[in-house]
Amino acid sequence: MAPSREAVLDAMHDVIDPELGYNIVDIGLIYGLEVLDHSIQVTMTMTTPGCPAQDYIMAGVKDRGQRIPGIENVDIALVWDPPWSPQKMTPVAKEYFQIADDGDD
Repeated sequence: MAPSREAVLDAMHDVIDPELGYNIVDIGLIYGLEVLDHSIQVTMTMTTPGCPAQDYIMAGVKDRGQRIPGIENVDIALVWDPPWSPQKMTPVAKEYFQIADDGDD
């Protein structure tokens, strides 16, 4: 049985952006996540194009996804539209980084 989307998203909290030192879910790098049979399809971005941690973060997503019981394949689509901004962060991350939460996404 395939894990739920919520369980996969929860597991992705283990992937840390090494430059920010915070998980990629709460900083808003994951734009979409689907669980299909034994596969995960992740649509994500980076904080900036040419991010030096891009390969590291994507490898972390792939590795963490493949360690979820029932998941055999992790496909990642790296997108730049819409561009990432600090407003994509969750309220918890905004508080951690002391960013005003103006409600805009």
